[in-house]
Amino acid sequence: LEKTNGEKEKHDTKSKHPSRPWVDEDLKDGTDHPLEEEGKKNLIPNTFISLTTVTRSQTFYELLNKRRSVRFLSDEPVPREVIDNVIRTAGTSPSGAHTEPWTFVVVQDSSLKRKIREIVEEEEEINYKKRMGDRWVNDLKRLRTNWIKEYLDTAPYLILIFKQVYGRLPNGKKKTHYYNEISVSIACGILLAALQNAGLYTVTSTPLNCGPQLRVLLQRPANEKLLLLLPVGYPKKDATVPALTRKPLEDIMVVM
Repeated sequence: LEKTNGEKEKHDTKSKHPSRPWVDEDLKDGTDHPLEEEGKKNLIPNTFISLTTVTRSQTFYELLNKRRSVRFLSDEPVPREVIDNVIRTAGTSPSGAHTEPWTFVVVQDSSLKRKIREIVEEEEEINYKKRMGDRWVNDLKRLRTNWIKEYLDTAPYLILIFKQVYGRLPNGKKKTHYYNEISVSIACGILLAALQNAGLYTVTSTPLNCGPQLRVLLQRPANEKLLLLLPVGYPKKDATVPALTRKPLEDIMVVM
């Protein structure tokens, strides 16, 4: 910029640029590209003739309230079409600026599942014995979990959900993926609901310190980071789950 007298104006970036404490770290990409306006279409409301809104909400709650984390999964085959449909459902999730920053990697090859199990168990043994600390390990005792992950072999499918921390434009420049972790986390929640609706079971797994190795094994690009690993299938006939209770509504909701 120049002043009217032709003298160049000096810029003090520290004083001139206002701070924005509300800006998330994943918004600081600095992507510079033209905005494209999305097309418009009329909203098609959800219409269910036979059920009222209250009944639908109660029915859906009862379905999801039966959801439990199951570590004893059967090797009984699951139709691939079901997996396709639940991931399509997860893909309906909202995302920052509609960037859809998720990749769902479905693993059904037995040798690849074995390699994943080897990586996870090796790291998890170190986690339990060294990294997690006594308090964390003690809190897990009531769930009877350890570093042995048999379900990684037996489940007919493993779904590994990667967050795309940024994208790529046609010219190769980085594209900001706004709030990518929050967006992908929402998609994971919808996926869990879709699996429950389909009659399938899983356990949410966040294998500590395994992400980089699994990313390389699955040949995912550097902009993808592992967020969640889900073994998916039917439960074994003798499968058990801890006798847990959930907090009542008055403990989790505040009405103002």
